[in-house]
Amino acid sequence: MDLFILLVICLSCLIPLFLWNCNHARGKLPPGPTPLPIIGNILQINTKNVSKSLRKLAESYGPVFTVYFGMKPTVVLYGHEAVKEALIDQSEEFSGRGSFPVVDFITRGLGVVFSSGETWKQTRRFSLTVLRNMGMGKRTIEDRIQEEALCLVEALKKTNASPCDPTFLLGCAPCNVICSIIFQNRFEYGDKTLLTLIEYFHENLLISSTPWIQERHNKQPEFTMDNLIITIWDLFSAGTETTSTTLRYGLLMLLKYPEVTAQVQEEIHRVVGRHRSPCMQDRSRMPYTDAVVHEIQRYIDLVPNSLPHAVTQDIKFREYLIPKGTTILTSLTSVLHDDKEFPNPDRFDPGHFLDESGNFKKSDYFVPFSAGKRACVGEGLARMELFLLLTNILQHFTLKPLVNPKDIDTTPIVNGLGSAPPVFKLCFVPV
Repeated sequence: MDLFILLVICLSCLIPLFLWNCNHARGKLPPGPTPLPIIGNILQINTKNVSKSLRKLAESYGPVFTVYFGMKPTVVLYGHEAVKEALIDQSEEFSGRGSFPVVDFITRGLGVVFSSGETWKQTRRFSLTVLRNMGMGKRTIEDRIQEEALCLVEALKKTNASPCDPTFLLGCAPCNVICSIIFQNRFEYGDKTLLTLIEYFHENLLISSTPWIQERHNKQPEFTMDNLIITIWDLFSAGTETTSTTLRYGLLMLLKYPEVTAQVQEEIHRVVGRHRSPCMQDRSRMPYTDAVVHEIQRYIDLVPNSLPHAVTQDIKFREYLIPKGTTILTSLTSVLHDDKEFPNPDRFDPGHFLDESGNFKKSDYFVPFSAGKRACVGEGLARMELFLLLTNILQHFTLKPLVNPKDIDTTPIVNGLGSAPPVFKLCFVPV
């Protein structure tokens, strides 16, 4: 009983102290809902749909506000202006990587995605150099993607137009592209090595390869074996999972809207024909298809709040003072679904990226790869893969749903760090 009374007294003292500390810190930070001790604002955040919760909070507190995920404050940037001001106008100050406990336990601050400071700068520069030397952004990469697209088409033909879940095959294709870049080799879809790689992704294990450097003169080397392994893991996971999920979600949207699919196929057959594979030069002559690919990425909102950033120094942002190390959450949803830039943003409409004459229309609000210094390293590769793989599929197949398109539910099964489409099957019917 004495112990219980002691605990009650301690808590009675700690709770006012916690609230005082919060109020003291929040005097410098942007406004936000009052946090509870220990758990912060977690009860006010729907973990199954974080974006919706942030939208409601933005309606109350404006485009820059503070929430507490546990004991630590997180500053949320909501809307195009706030996100642009941070990631573009003050890109260096917002280039840190925020804490992500589950991943931090595995990566230990290494690699190119979850690192910060000098480790991130050196690793990102090194990764971009190596990828460019291996052909990223050059014709050779396009050739590899085209080769992989034809392999995917052949694998889909083997389904014999019977119902199938495309998840595995759509995962193999981008994984093989990354394999061809890093290992200079691709694998047959039934190859045990490729199957093992895919399995490792799902089991969240690290993938390693033979190192190609040594670091002798740097007293605090960034290019350690551990960093190399984590970096390779980053390239594989980012280059495979995001692209394959976008492809899978894209097929679901095309099943839902057969009139869109028909118009894309008409453009493919008119510009490319049936006797050669689509290439990137075709994209400029295929504005509707280009718009559809962009609209898929905009609509599905794959990484709704990007990965957490952190400020690298004490900074003044608008009228607020944000201390060094504070976690920053940038709502990409608020930009991709801005109703001023994209009328009826919750509606799938390729017209969002077309002008009155039917020409492709670029938008500064298109930020599925984030923006600024921490934008996705593989953005160029991903754009190329999405265009070539989707056009090759639609060049060779009619997509046949198993239910009435009107009954297809495109609501993501999760909406936290990432959005994932519901499980579905379809038939790939050769044209």
